[in-house]
Amino acid sequence: MPMITNDMLARGVADGIITAEQAERLRALDNSSEPLDLPSSPDDEQLRFVSGFSDVFVTLGLAMFVGAVGYFIDRSYGGAAMWIGVAVITWLLAEFFTRKRRMALPSIVLLIGFAAAAFIGLDALLAGLFVDHGGRQTPSTAIPLGIDGAPPTVMAVAALLTVLLTAAHYWRFRVPITIAAGCAALTIAVVGLAYSLIPQLASVGYAAVIFVCSLAVFALAMRFDMSDPERLTRRTDIAFWLHLLAAPLIVHSLIRGLLVDPTRLDPASAVAIMVVFLALSLVAVLIDRRAMLVSGLAYTGYAFATLFRAAGFSDITTPATLLVLGAFVLLLSAGWRPLRAAVWRVTPSVLTRRLPRLSVQTT
Repeated sequence: MPMITNDMLARGVADGIITAEQAERLRALDNSSEPLDLPSSPDDEQLRFVSGFSDVFVTLGLAMFVGAVGYFIDRSYGGAAMWIGVAVITWLLAEFFTRKRRMALPSIVLLIGFAAAAFIGLDALLAGLFVDHGGRQTPSTAIPLGIDGAPPTVMAVAALLTVLLTAAHYWRFRVPITIAAGCAALTIAVVGLAYSLIPQLASVGYAAVIFVCSLAVFALAMRFDMSDPERLTRRTDIAFWLHLLAAPLIVHSLIRGLLVDPTRLDPASAVAIMVVFLALSLVAVLIDRRAMLVSGLAYTGYAFATLFRAAGFSDITTPATLLVLGAFVLLLSAGWRPLRAAVWRVTPSVLTRRLPRLSVQTT
């Protein structure tokens, strides 16, 4: 008779069939001599991304179908109608592939398509109130322009409306990435409002606005993470996508504040970027989320390349940079658990007790 594995129990918890406590009690019931499957380590980020190759197959079909529908709508009615039509089509497709079939990858792609199309369509539609048919800015909008030649206020309003639409989407379909999409739209709204209210603010000031938004997203991600330290429920997937959103915002805003001219990086700024990356790496190890590392690799590579050129190795800058970054990623991956154990030993227990627990295999 087939056994109920830990993966099956985890899926049952994620789908709301049983609670996390019931799953643990079911694991404890098995006293047979046959060894159970070892539970998945909470140190390893697990994401329900693809449930089978059918997910990939369906996603390809969705991309072709939605793209073709958008093309014909655009030919008949224009840009704004196309994006709004794509948003409607992706919602209708989600009624089957997400609500009924519960397919992971198609649900993610449909949500991203819905949120992006809704935002761009609303922005284009509202832009008609601020830009005449010749594409010229109206006299009342003497502030930095946003998308489609409209002022940032339009972008902010479109983003706020997108937040409401993504909230409705989550209420209907419960796709974990939806909360991150809503937070992204809310961040765009905040940045748009900042541009509208303080158009003369320096670039460092806008980086500070983005940094505050990124910290808010990170705090929300940590709230979901700390509510599910065993990483058995849907909350861990929600936290993953929020971390994936917060990480590039944090990295970009911090690094952007260090760069006077992004096209010309001096060695001192390069060292500062590397220090920021190492600090974020420690945070990533502590909370067991690798998104920050991935988000900072591009900037770190830029910093390494600058240092190699300054040291006179211009002819091997690219391969040397890739070598160093690749070695760093491989070493960090190989020593992830021991490094987590070392970081935990110097971290107050008040911070670690609600984080994903350390695996017993840390040595």
